[in-house]
Amino acid sequence: MARRAGYEKGTVRRWRTVVVAAVLGGGLAMALTKCGGAPDEKTRVLRHSFDEAPRTLDPLRASTVYTNFVLLNAYDTLYAYKYLARPYELKPNLASAMPTVSADGLTLTIPLKPDVFFADDPAFANGKGREVTAHDVVYSIRRHFDATNLSQGAWLWRDRIVGLDQWGRDGADENADIAGLRALDDHTLQITLTGPFPQIVHTLAQGFSVVVPREAVDTYGQELAVRTVGSGPYRVTAFDSTSVTLERNPRFRSEPVDLDYEGYDAEEHAGYNLDRIDGRSPPFVDRIEIDFIPEDASRMTSLTKGDEVQVARVPAPLYENYLSSKVPPSLKPAYAQDYNVLGVLEPGFLYHSFNLAHPDFGYSDDPEQDQRNRALRCAIIKGFDWPTRNERFYAGVGQVFPGAIVPVSPEYRADADQTSITHDPEGARRLLAENGWTADTLPPLVYAVSASVRQQQLFEQFRGFMQAIGYPREKIRLKQYATFGDLAEAWKLSELPLINKGWTLDYPDLENIFQLFYGPNQAPGSNEANYQNPEFDALYRQASVMPPGPERTALYHRMNQMTIDDCVSISGLSRSIIFMWHRDVIAYPDRNIVGGHWTRYADLID
Repeated sequence: MARRAGYEKGTVRRWRTVVVAAVLGGGLAMALTKCGGAPDEKTRVLRHSFDEAPRTLDPLRASTVYTNFVLLNAYDTLYAYKYLARPYELKPNLASAMPTVSADGLTLTIPLKPDVFFADDPAFANGKGREVTAHDVVYSIRRHFDATNLSQGAWLWRDRIVGLDQWGRDGADENADIAGLRALDDHTLQITLTGPFPQIVHTLAQGFSVVVPREAVDTYGQELAVRTVGSGPYRVTAFDSTSVTLERNPRFRSEPVDLDYEGYDAEEHAGYNLDRIDGRSPPFVDRIEIDFIPEDASRMTSLTKGDEVQVARVPAPLYENYLSSKVPPSLKPAYAQDYNVLGVLEPGFLYHSFNLAHPDFGYSDDPEQDQRNRALRCAIIKGFDWPTRNERFYAGVGQVFPGAIVPVSPEYRADADQTSITHDPEGARRLLAENGWTADTLPPLVYAVSASVRQQQLFEQFRGFMQAIGYPREKIRLKQYATFGDLAEAWKLSELPLINKGWTLDYPDLENIFQLFYGPNQAPGSNEANYQNPEFDALYRQASVMPPGPERTALYHRMNQMTIDDCVSISGLSRSIIFMWHRDVIAYPDRNIVGGHWTRYADLID
């Protein structure tokens, strides 16, 4: 991603909205005009920042934290997570109550709040947003199973809802009923499951599940990539590769905040001024401006300049500049008076997955070649030095662990076998030699990143790791994409041999991580590794319908070991995420699990 002009001096350009969709270079963007002056003094503006930009705002492709963050502000989900409760707790959002569940646990009946309206938009008759109904929820979920839509979110409900998958296979006839997904009336939704699925309510809090009106899809089609028509607290009024602007939805329902219900703890949340929003109805600011600033130094300069970005994640390479201690985080005296700080261990991880559909590294019909490819993957894993990566790029405070059972989960075992994350270049070289790999026969290894200095540094370190195991320097190749969205699209299309990314849990259950390796979720679904292991898939199906407990935990540990033994991924590291924000901003900006839902509660101290 190209750096925006002016960031070197910490200057963030502001924009006024012109709601016009334009087709630029084959993609969609929303046209903007430069703002002629400072915002009106009465306009309350929250200025946030991301290190990457969303590629699209279409809920069908809400596969990144950046897209999800925006969608949870512009649209509604049936359920959401309480603002402050940790461990995370679900609550009704567009739904008026938690589901009523049948005795067999397979049928959920969900009541919707009456008098909730979509934001006014030209897509509606007379430009007036109509009431949100259960029929809209049915339509929004069905969209994911229309094959022409190329949804990236169907995995959430695949094989889970009676008749839904078959409806898609039969051609997605809009006039056909789906037995397991029905609107009983305007304000009652009924979902019937094919089998137990304890996580179903969690799926209804995700960006993929936001409620979209048919009128918007019929009117705008592909332009939903750049505009939103929802019933959330804000409306997107500008979006391009540099920023997104959201403005208060004047028709958003009145729902006073009950801090105790949201999980407020006077000791844990002391100093954040959250008591000031108790009893008031969000949203509290008139506009949210989110700038996409890929360069760490530029983002922090904008944050500390005083009159630009107000909320940002502190990048690990710059901890020493701002923090007097890292665990727990505390600010240096120069910043402590004017800024708040919050540190959390992410409910997710960084990892690299091999694309097992790639002929050079993945599966082969020739058993001998298949074994050689597995040995190549295993050697690359042995050559990767997680402690060095942690120290160099994450200030040594990230937590390295084997496989996919992240440290924040109750199933995590600190005494698990560490062999798969042990740096062993000598063992890697030996493994390559034993399987006939030489400098001449090793295939090109493409390491793809979005364009930024930091990402290039990650590549250079990776290339150093690989050279140490005998990989020729010229065969370790950097491929840069203009934006993270472009890179994510390449993963979905299986264009690359290696996927290096982070995954944050959509909901607080390990099922959400193991579905990354479930065969039917292969790309463009969430299984971008295209891992195919019938035994793993069978265990996944068994575990995914079980409640938490020792029996399910044992299955998860078996599944975890399978991914390690098959050398599916180089894994992994959970980061310590540190947020920093101005003291005149009332907020608890932990976006983990909660996503962009927290911004509706953000306010400014006059």
